[in-house]
Amino acid sequence: MEKEPSRNLRQMAVDTLRQAITTGEFPPGSHLGEVQVAERLGISRGTLREAFRQLQQEGLVTYGERGRVTVRSISEKDIINTFTVRAALEALAGETLAASYYREEHCRQLRGAVEKMARAAKVSLEAQIEADLAFHELLCELSDNDALVRSWKLLEGPIRMCIMYRGLERALSNMNPGRHLEIVTAIESGDPVKTQSVISEHMVATAQALLFGTVRTRPRIDLTGD
Repeated sequence: MEKEPSRNLRQMAVDTLRQAITTGEFPPGSHLGEVQVAERLGISRGTLREAFRQLQQEGLVTYGERGRVTVRSISEKDIINTFTVRAALEALAGETLAASYYREEHCRQLRGAVEKMARAAKVSLEAQIEADLAFHELLCELSDNDALVRSWKLLEGPIRMCIMYRGLERALSNMNPGRHLEIVTAIESGDPVKTQSVISEHMVATAQALLFGTVRTRPRIDLTGD
């Protein structure tokens, strides 16, 4: 059985490195030297290797020759793949909420999250991103589907990297409260099909902004996987 202190140190390392990667302290392509990182975090190299393996599973780092660990670079294909899966998960969550007996309470909580987004817009770009992700995480959590929530959380790191390394300003075009109220309104309607459509369109627009910016002539992308 794994000892609790070792597990805590590993999780601390994972959390610290994840934040450093998704905030740009360790940009894509950065080599994470085992000796240097272990010394910086004050942990053993064995514990660090366990943390690296978890970050690899989350899609944040890659292993190269001789076990060299590097922060993963984000390609256009990565963005499309990430948002294709994200769209499917959040559309399922939205459908579930639209059909739920507790729909009214769920929408009350989601409206509260939208209000936080409006306040965050007056603070900073980073605050807006956090409020936006909090809304979408809440959407998934309210579905009461543990497998869905776990899957979404595994995507959170790559989602943050897509936003960070494709430009914060690009992402903001779909982070305004009004677009998220459209999702809440769709759920309130009690129409699962409509809700699925609204969420899917939101994900397409977000991915398009990250890929092509906010120009009106940007091409439309397909996140259905068909």
